[in-house]
Amino acid sequence: MPDEITPAASVNGASPEDDLTPRILRIIAETQRKDVSLVTIDSSFEELGIDSMDGVNIVFALENEFNINVPDEEVKNIRSVRDMVDGVRKLVDQGSNPSATASGAGPAAS
Repeated sequence: MPDEITPAASVNGASPEDDLTPRILRIIAETQRKDVSLVTIDSSFEELGIDSMDGVNIVFALENEFNINVPDEEVKNIRSVRDMVDGVRKLVDQGSNPSATASGAGPAAS
C-alpha cells in the first residue's frame, strides 16, 4: 500500500506520471508574473486576468518549451488553463509518436 498513488496525485486531471501540467502552470504563472499557486488547471483566463495578447504570449512560451506548433485556429478556442493543458498534451503526444512520424509506417507527407 505505501506505493499506491495518493488521490492528490491525480487531482486536476493530471495523471501521476504527468509532468506536463505543472510545467504548463509554471509557464503561465511566469508569463503573467503571478505566483504559481494562483494558477490551477481549473482557472479560466478571465479569472487570471489573461487577455488575448497575454494568451498569445503564453502560447509562444509553450511552443518554445515543448517544441510544438499551436495552430492559429486552435489559439482562438483556448479560454482556460485546462484548454491549454489539453491542447499542449495532444500536440506533444502527436509529436512523440514515432510510429506516425519517423518510421515511415504512417502516411507519406507530400
